This record gives sequence, structure tokens and C-alpha cells, in this order.
Amino acid sequence: MNQYLSKQVADLKPSGIRKFFDLAAQMDDVISLGVGEPDFVTPWTFIEQSFHALEQGYTSYTENAGMIELREQISGYLQNNYALDYQPDNQVIVTVGASQAIDLALRTIVNPGDEVIVVEPSFVAYVPAISLAGGTPVTIQTKAEDAFKLKPEQIEEAITPKTKAIMLCNPNNPTGTFLTKEELEPLAEVIEKHDLIVLSDEIYAELTYDENYTSFPSIARMKERTILISGFSKAFAMTGWRLGYATGPAELISAMVKIHQYTMMCAPTMAQHAALEALKNGRQSLQDMVDSYKQRRNFIVSSLNEIGLECPNPGGAFYAFPSIQATGLTSAEFAEELLQEEQVAVVPGDVFGANGEGYIRCSYATSLKQLDEAMERMKRFVAKRLEKTPVHVEASN
Repeated sequence: MNQYLSKQVADLKPSGIRKFFDLAAQMDDVISLGVGEPDFVTPWTFIEQSFHALEQGYTSYTENAGMIELREQISGYLQNNYALDYQPDNQVIVTVGASQAIDLALRTIVNPGDEVIVVEPSFVAYVPAISLAGGTPVTIQTKAEDAFKLKPEQIEEAITPKTKAIMLCNPNNPTGTFLTKEELEPLAEVIEKHDLIVLSDEIYAELTYDENYTSFPSIARMKERTILISGFSKAFAMTGWRLGYATGPAELISAMVKIHQYTMMCAPTMAQHAALEALKNGRQSLQDMVDSYKQRRNFIVSSLNEIGLECPNPGGAFYAFPSIQATGLTSAEFAEELLQEEQVAVVPGDVFGANGEGYIRCSYATSLKQLDEAMERMKRFVAKRLEKTPVHVEASN
């Protein structure tokens, strides 16, 4: 039946993240530092609001763009947090996760042959999503010596007459790299100079630890050329609810709604009610999770460095991206052997781009107890390669 497959689908590679997740699921006593999913259960008040909506009979379709009440709350949330002014009636769309928002945005702006810049290491879905939209992904390889931070001259070098857009992810998945306002402004100058559209994936915006977050469209003259993409999965522990959103210029959002109404109709109604509660009354739950993630980040980074795997301090998200080059193993070899020998699942860095080779992604969205045990197992594994004796590191409380 392969002859019936479209070339775009036939050429797609399976997700490197899911490969290790599926392997780990078949084994006993595995500690997974692989999939980027909060270990927190969705706060009860969000769940309760969803139950209440069901009891009140809210089981029908909503507007294609999402409940107006939710779009109003999203608009207010962005105004209060990032001083962004979006009109809820025509500049906000509620989607089935941030992933659908990315898909809709790309299909809205990309013509066949248009080039879209992707900054690597990058989330594994970006390049396939561009290809499925008929575009041509063009990758920029950020450098470890720059802490994997994008430089304006790298954008300049990647631009051709076919360049239409650039995808930014801040904080970055998989590196946790966090770009400040001072670092974003020179990028914005190049983007404006070349009249590019920006898809700004800010799904981890709330999960920053040391500095204030600047949303890209809040940079001068960027709002009119940016589609901001975010959602409720990471910050509000709502991965399974599949709810995201996008905001941007009315013409682009209206076009996204057109695609959305023919492919998805609307996001799940009960999930929209839960998200409404999250935005209204979820601030304390969010802060509690951020505080916990920061504690875990500090522990895993110090532990990895003590093991002998050089690891910078990530500014956001919930990923550490240590170098495993000292072991002499490739990223895939390290991940496969660690899983088989010590039952710890991590993601090899090369699935996020060629410049991820020599690194692994470790999610610290799991308990300190689990992280402590995972680090003990990794110490044993690395010690064999480095011919060192592992030293126990106690989890801080």
C-alpha cells in the first residue's frame, strides 16, 4: 500500500522522542526523563470546573475560534503578564494544543517552496510541520559556546529570496536556553529588515526561573508580524486536555480559523471550561509548580556536573541538556545503553538537530525522589565509561 502514500508523509521520520518513550514503556523499573510532560496532576479546581460545565449541559460545539469568554481571558492574561493587546473577537484562536496552533499557522502563511527558518536544537515537530505545509525548512545551528543562543548574524546568513518566516521557541526545547529582551531586540531588527513572519512558540513562557520573561511580540514593531503560540499543557499541567491558543494580526488569525473550522471545528468544550478556570484562579498553582521545577533544576544540573557531564544552567522550560562527549559515546549510544543497563530513559540530542549530537535531553518534570534515583543510576553508568567511582548526591528538600 506504500504506493498510495503522499511523498510528504512517506518521507516523515518517526519522532525520536517517542522511540525511547515506547522502549521504556516495555521495560520494568524505568525512570523516564524523556517525555516533556509535567508530573503534576491538573489542579482540582480546573477539573471541577470541567465537571460543572458538563453538568450544566455544555457538551455542544463552541464557536470555531473558541468560547468568547476564554478568548477574553487569554487576551487579559497576555495584557497583564506581557503588556500585549489582542482583541478577543478576531485576534485570538483556541486550538487543540499548541501543536495544532503551529500547524494552522504554517498552513496559513506557507506557499509551496517558501522557506521557513528553524533554530536548532529544536522541538522535533517543527521541521515535519513545515514540510507538511508544503514549505522548505532551513535550519540554523546554534553553538554550544554561545549557550545555544541565536545570533542576529546567523539569521542574516540563512536568509534567501525564498525566506518567508522564522520559528522561535523561547525558552527553548530541548536546551532550556532563555533569551532576554536585550538578546531578542537585535534578532527583531534583522527580522524587520527582511520582512519576515515570526512564529513565536512560547509554551514554556511561564516556566522561567531567574529573569523576567519578555514575549517576542512585545518587542517594538514585532506584534504586527508575529503569531504568538502558547497553551495550557506545560504551565498548568494540562497536557491531556489538548488545549492551546494563538494570537496575532486579525488577517492571519482569521485565516487560521478558516482552516480550523474545516479540520477540527473547535477545541474540546469541557477543556475550554477548565482553561477558563486556570486563567481566572490558577496563579497560585502555577507558582507552586514553578518553585518546584526550580528546585529540581538546581538539583539535576549540579548532579550532572558532578557526574562529569557538563551541563549549563537552563533559564527556562524543564529540560537539562548536558554534554555526554566525555564518555566517548554518541547521543544515541548513550541513551540506548543507559536505558538497557540502568533503566533510565533520556532523549538523544541529535533528534533535535545535527548540533544536538553529543548531548542528551533530561526532563526534570518528575519528583526529586525519582530524580535522585535517576542520577544515582546515571552515575554508575557514566563512572564505567570515565573509570571513576560514583559519589552519592543527596536531593535537597
